[in-house]
Amino acid sequence: MESNLEKVIQMRIRRTMENLEKNGFKALYAPDSKSALALLSNLLVPGETIGVGGSVTLSQIGAMELIRDPKYRYFDRYDKSLSPEQLQELNHKAVMADTFLASSNAITESGVLYNVDGTGNRLCAFVYGPKRVIVVAGYNKIVPTMEDAIVRVKTVSAPANAVRLGMDTYCAKHGHCINAGLDRNNMVFPASGTCTSRLCTSAVVTGRSQGGRITVIIVGEELGY
Repeated sequence: MESNLEKVIQMRIRRTMENLEKNGFKALYAPDSKSALALLSNLLVPGETIGVGGSVTLSQIGAMELIRDPKYRYFDRYDKSLSPEQLQELNHKAVMADTFLASSNAITESGVLYNVDGTGNRLCAFVYGPKRVIVVAGYNKIVPTMEDAIVRVKTVSAPANAVRLGMDTYCAKHGHCINAGLDRNNMVFPASGTCTSRLCTSAVVTGRSQGGRITVIIVGEELGY
């Protein structure tokens, strides 16, 4: 990365981490994916139960391979042998795990997490359930304001995830939400009912972590959507 740009990015990361700490989160920094995985490994406790929210970021850093180690009790949502009923039961267990791993759709520089889900299992974990939540996010998830967080989901996160999941949504076909209008004054959530097949059904703003329950690892790489 060009040195001047890197300095600016590092300033944004430091500012975001400082504000996360002010808001009760535990904020940690990893310069790259390898160090993020090592940091995550040090935070996990053998024998504990682990739940996971759908995350490209976690896959990119190798977290799935890490938690499949028999020393952890991982509720594996990616087990292809599971029936729909078994997967639903597994997701119920996951949101009450000792530790829940996820990424975040956006993190504001003021230290607030913004997340949008289809089923809502990841959002449940942010609100209540697991003893602790560990969030891993590339610096590309950092945005200046909550308004920018909403824009990011509607023009980056949701379209990319819809494409990844093979969904027949407006955003998968056009690269942005039908309700975005690319007009910041019209970035209302949730989207209007004109989107009959949609990925985004619920949103959660996490403005504070009570008792330091949520740890955020910011990685100095672009990761996920």
